[in-house]
Order: sequence, then structure tokens, then C-alpha cells
Amino acid sequence: MSTEGSTKAVVAALLANTGIAATKFLAFLLTGASSMLAEAIHSVADSGNQGLLLLGGRQARRRPTAAHPFGYGRERYLYAFVVSIVLFSVGGLFALYEAYHKAHELHATHGHPEDSLLDSRWAWVPIVVLLAAIVMEALSFRTAIRETSHVKGDASYVEFVRRAKEPELPVILLEDLAALCGLVFALFGVGLSLLTDNLWFDVIGTALIGLLLVAVAVVLAIETKSLLIGESASATVERRIASALEGVDGIERIVHLKTMHLGPDELLVAAKIAVPAADSAAEVARAIDAAESSIRAAEPIARLIYLEPDIART
Repeated sequence: MSTEGSTKAVVAALLANTGIAATKFLAFLLTGASSMLAEAIHSVADSGNQGLLLLGGRQARRRPTAAHPFGYGRERYLYAFVVSIVLFSVGGLFALYEAYHKAHELHATHGHPEDSLLDSRWAWVPIVVLLAAIVMEALSFRTAIRETSHVKGDASYVEFVRRAKEPELPVILLEDLAALCGLVFALFGVGLSLLTDNLWFDVIGTALIGLLLVAVAVVLAIETKSLLIGESASATVERRIASALEGVDGIERIVHLKTMHLGPDELLVAAKIAVPAADSAAEVARAIDAAESSIRAAEPIARLIYLEPDIART
């Protein structure tokens, strides 16, 4: 269900951002507003990011090979990490550069460049485009929130972003939130520029968009990097696995237990278990088989299980 929900949220965001990008570019071409260009590039970056997430999900479904015996589940983490890089460079850094470029132009022309937003007969277009974009982004954000509510349980949204093993929903949540905030900044910049005849507000709005995107990209990079290098299962999942092991006849105790996500829906479980010294090899083998079945019943995503028997020592 989490995979289906992630895909639904990604597709909704992709459709919304593709349409929004086209209208923002049109508004920029008609008015020359820098915040509209920054927002248009932001939407293009978001659309590309959603395409990357869909590609990552498809690549992760490939069967294991001799070269990759544990499968390709981490492809989803890799593509999510690439998304953070794209958002940082194409979205955030471009917006900051555009703010710098526009500020330099305003300084050189004493605040009155030729063919500016203030001189355009289409000056009302960005306001209409931004308001329509806010509605479309809000619908996409609502889809992401609805799908997240199915899988986050009692965790807050901040905890979900920090602890989720599925990268798509946290990425879409943060991207949609950043998109909504960016649209508000753009509306602030364009609106105040038109009301006050001062284009510096447009520059400020563009700079705020850039700073916002850089901050979101850094958060995404930190969270997806942790998943990419290998995260253990949550404490709740590890407790379920430990309880499943301890309830098996022929296992006296757990010496140590280690887990690692090979993908959002694939878990590697490795444990050293103490068995009675008097048990035969056949009895130990039966206990291990029973333990594996018990673990999979308690945690179905435990696909790979390695149990090392040892003699109980004080």
C-alpha cells in the first residue's frame, strides 16, 4: 500500500508541476518578472525530480543478479538523493543567481530597467498564474498528505520525514510544501512590486525562493544519504523481531541482532542466537527454520534472514 500511495502522490505532483511550469514560463515571457522565472525553473526541476522518483521505483523492482545478489531496492534511495542535488542546483542556486542578476540590473539602471514588469501591459498575468498555481499545488499537496496519513501511523509529519524508509512520500511532501511557500514568496514579490512600483520586492521574492529551495534540498540530502548508506529497522520493528526469536523453542537467548534496509520493502536480518549445548545439529536446524518462519510472520518485509547459532555461555 505504501508503494502504491507513493506512486499516486508522485504522479499527482508530476502532472501539477508540468502544467504549472508552462504557465509560469508564459507569464515570465510576457512580463520579465524574475520571481516568475525562478518559479518556472523550480517547477521544471520538480517535474524532473518526480520523473526521477518514478524511474527509481521502476529500477528498484529488477530481480537480483549474481553481481547484485541483494537486489536493487536501494535504487529508490539513490534517485531520491539525486533529486536533492537537482533541487539544490537547478532550483535553489538558479533562483539565487537570478536574484543577484536582477539586483545588479536594478542597481545599474537606478531601479528603472527597460521593458520591466512595471511597463508591461501583461502585468496582471503573473498574479493570475500564481493564484492558479497555488490552487494546483494545494491539490497536489493534499494528495501527498492523504497518502502519507495511511502509512505514518501516530508519528508527526516531521518524525515521518526523518524516519520513513520510503523516500518518495517525504520528498513529495517537502517539495510540495516548498512549492507552496515559493508561490507565496513570488506572489509577495510581484504583488508588492506592482503596488509600490518598486522592483526590489521582486528581487527579494526571488532570493527567498532560492534560500527556501536550498534549505529543503539540504534536508532531503541529509535524510536520503542516511537511507542510502544503510539504515536499521525502526526500534518497534526490531522489538517485534526479537520477540519472534525469543518465542521459538530451542533458542535460549539472542546474543546480538542487526538489521538493515535493502530497500523500503526489503529488510536484512542477521542475528547470533544461543542454543542449548546438548542439542544435535538436526535440532538446531529445526530451531533456525522455526525462527525464520516466526520472524517472517512478525515482519513480512524481512526477506533475507541469517541466523548464526552459538552455544550459550555465561
